[in-house]
Amino acid sequence: MEAIGVLMMCPMNNYLDEELDKRFKLLRYWTQPKQSEFLAQQADSIRAVVGNASAGADAALIDALPKLEIVSNFSVGLDKVDLVKCKEKGVRVTNTPDVLTDDVADLAIGLMLAVLRRICECDKYVRRGAWKLGDFKLTTKFSGKRVGIIGLGRIGLAVAERAEAFDCPINYYSRSKKANTNYTYYGSVVELASNSDILVVACALTPETTHIVNREVIDALGPKGVLINIGRGPHVDEAELVSALVEGRLGGAGLDVFEKEPEVPEQLFGLENVVLLPHVGSGTVETRKAMADLSR
Repeated sequence: MEAIGVLMMCPMNNYLDEELDKRFKLLRYWTQPKQSEFLAQQADSIRAVVGNASAGADAALIDALPKLEIVSNFSVGLDKVDLVKCKEKGVRVTNTPDVLTDDVADLAIGLMLAVLRRICECDKYVRRGAWKLGDFKLTTKFSGKRVGIIGLGRIGLAVAERAEAFDCPINYYSRSKKANTNYTYYGSVVELASNSDILVVACALTPETTHIVNREVIDALGPKGVLINIGRGPHVDEAELVSALVEGRLGGAGLDVFEKEPEVPEQLFGLENVVLLPHVGSGTVETRKAMADLSR
């Protein structure tokens, strides 16, 4: 019997790679210099595609694989998968919900603390010997700040529960008001931003949520407000975010994701009120193993 072909779109996780290689004919797409020819040669054997937050399965890829049965996403987001085409072709789509919720929510709180308390700048201050010349400047308290969350799904709810432990009032925006919660609902993102000190992006990326954080939202958050993005880069109009931070119209930002990863606007590098992370929301040994077990 011919081995089942599994097409892995990009490097993801050594454990996942090893486990798939044991059980299937693992085809590493990113290693192929002539990818179109490679797909044509292997099309009849490929029954599964494994993607992630940066590389998934678009319509052209799906059409090129007539035997495709499943797209397994090593991520919770499905924005890199053409769901319409998958439905049309009867291709199943899976992701890795729940197992990464804690890590991403933990990181969101870490970003809030890092931005408000200037943790990264404090670290640099000590390392360069500046402490010997005087104390670091005063920073901003986190406890008690109004936290607004865009998207109260698994991750958004986990962020809310953690922020509550810091006595933070919780506000949120979603497509509809959630039952069984005492959090304050706002019917628009602008209203939410106007009534929040910290705005957290935690919704799924769809055409409707692309640039859900625009200039109007940023201006509503204001010069003392902080934006935290642990969703996807395109949720935020990055050009507007950069100009707001440079001009002082926004108080700070903690960003784990960007519009054109791994490219990051260089204007952000010199800003001490910005914390930049390389899309590591689920990046712990424990969670990546759990994600790999779900994906395989």
